[in-house]
Amino acid sequence: MDTQDAGTLVKLSETDETIGSRDEDIRNRDVKDRDGADLGKIKDLLIDDAEGRVRFIEVASGGFLGMGQDRTFVPVDAITSITEDEVRIDQTREHIAGAPTYDPELVRVRETYGSILGYYGYAPFWTPNYQYPNYPYYR
Repeated sequence: MDTQDAGTLVKLSETDETIGSRDEDIRNRDVKDRDGADLGKIKDLLIDDAEGRVRFIEVASGGFLGMGQDRTFVPVDAITSITEDEVRIDQTREHIAGAPTYDPELVRVRETYGSILGYYGYAPFWTPNYQYPNYPYYR
């Protein structure tokens, strides 16, 4: 995939697409940082419409009954392990707290996810030789 064909990201919840099996759907699982600190829950998955691959997880934290939650996008490249209860990432809580601000209107703007990937230290998925994370849930 080249820069001209990077696709548009859409939330899985806003499509007719589904996850292969219920066990593979990581939404609503707890997210922990590399030290085991709670970060929140996976609210949604952002997929690219060109390849149908998950590119980011939307992590929601705080709030009450879904109201007033802070949300941030974390690249799937940051995921280090997935269990039936949680997803672990290779970042610290402090680093995630300083991530670019969540703006639902900017989800479909490629420069937005390019800057998020840069913040976390990952190459854009549309660059040559990009290696997609090898998780069975993301195929």
